Amino acid sequence: MTNEPLAARMRPNNIDEIISQQHLVGSRGIIRRMVDTKRLSSMIFYGPPGIGKTSIAKAIAGSTQYKFRQLNAVSNSKKDMQMVVEEAKMSGQVILLLDEIHRLDKTKQDFLLPHLENGKIVLIGATTSNPYHAINPAIRSRAQIFELYPLNEDDIRLALERALDDEINGLKSYAPTIDEDALIYFSTQSQGDVRSALNALELAVLSSETSEHGRHITLQDAKDCLQRGAFLSDKDGDMHYDVMSAFQKSIRGSDVNAALHYLARLIEAGDLPTIARRLLVISYEDVGLASPNAGQRTLAAIEAAERLGFPEARIPLSQAVIELCLSPKSNSGITAIDHALSDIRKGYAGQVPNHLKDGHYSGAKELGRAIGYKYPHNYDNGFVAQQYLPDKLKNKIYYEPKTTSKSEQQFKQIFDNITQNQQK
Repeated sequence: MTNEPLAARMRPNNIDEIISQQHLVGSRGIIRRMVDTKRLSSMIFYGPPGIGKTSIAKAIAGSTQYKFRQLNAVSNSKKDMQMVVEEAKMSGQVILLLDEIHRLDKTKQDFLLPHLENGKIVLIGATTSNPYHAINPAIRSRAQIFELYPLNEDDIRLALERALDDEINGLKSYAPTIDEDALIYFSTQSQGDVRSALNALELAVLSSETSEHGRHITLQDAKDCLQRGAFLSDKDGDMHYDVMSAFQKSIRGSDVNAALHYLARLIEAGDLPTIARRLLVISYEDVGLASPNAGQRTLAAIEAAERLGFPEARIPLSQAVIELCLSPKSNSGITAIDHALSDIRKGYAGQVPNHLKDGHYSGAKELGRAIGYKYPHNYDNGFVAQQYLPDKLKNKIYYEPKTTSKSEQQFKQIFDNITQNQQK
C-alpha cells in the first residue's frame, strides 16, 4: 500500500464513480455531457475543502483518456507549466488541474492564456474562494464556472463503506469492523468534507489494536480521530458570509430556532467580533423603531459577552438573539435614511432655506439670514409649522412609519400630525 492518504487512494477513476455533485455529473449534468461528447472546455471549480474538486478533475481525465497533470498556482513555477504545455503539444491535449487558482500571478497567467485559447490545455482551476471576486477576469472569461457543494451524510457514508470494502486501495485488508454509531459520527460530524471523513476513518483503523477478529472501531475511536468534526468555518470565505447572512435573515424572520442554530455555528467558530457587530446591526436595522430600547439591551448583552468571553458569552448572546427574534420588526429607520442618501447622491440637495441659515456671525442679518425663523419653544407643544427642507424637496417624505408595534404607532401619530400641519 502506498503512503498516500486514504482519501487520495479512493478518488474515482471515471465520472461514473463520483458520489456527489449530481447537478454537474448526473445524467443531464453539463460536465457529463462534455465528457460524453469529449468536448471539454476550461472550467473553474469552487467550494469548501474536501468536497471533490480534485476528484472530479481526475475522473474527467479518466473518462476521456486525456493526459492529466496537477500543479499548484503558488508553489509550482512557470517552468513547471511550460513542461505541461510541451507535453500537450506532443500528445494533443492535456487536462491541467491548477489548485489555488485564485493566487495565480500575472506572469503565469499571461503564459497560460494563449494555450487555453488554442485548446492545447484544458484548465481546471480549483479554489475555495468565490471566483467572481477572487480570480482575474482574463482567466474567468475563458472558463466555465461551477460551484460544488458539501456532501450530504448519505454520500459520505457511501464513501466510507466503499473504503471499508475496497481490497486494493481501501481498508478491507485490515478486516475492520465498525460500530454503527461510529459510522454515523464520521458521516455527520465531517460536515460534508469527505476527505476529512476518510482520513479520520483510516487513522481510526490504523491506530486500533488488532485482535483475532480484526480491528474494531468504536464511537470513542471515531471521536478521537475526528476531533469536534470538520466544522466548516473560514472567516474570509463564502461560507462564513453565508452563515452571517442566514443568521440575520433568521432573526429578521422571527425564527428563534434557526437563529440559535446559526449563532451556535458562529460560537463554535469562536467569532465573537462578528456576532457582536451583526447583532447590533440587526437591533437597529430590523427591529429598529418597533422596539427602540432593543439596541441598548443588545449592546449591554454584547458588552457582557465581551467581558465574559467564551464559553459563558453564549448566555447573554443567546438571550439577545431570542429577544430580537421575538421583538416586533420595523425597517423604517434604515429605509428612511437610505431614501435621503439616495436623493443626495443623485444631486437632489438644494439651498438651505434662508431662515434656517446660521445667523450668529457678523453681517448675517443684513444678508437676510435667520430672519423669519420661528423658534419652536415659543409655541404650544414646542412645535410650529415652517419649511425646513430646501425648496426643490419641500414636499419630500422619507420616513414612512410602520404599525407593527405600539411604539411606532405612537411615532406615526405624531409624525402624521406634524406632516399635516406642515402642509397647511
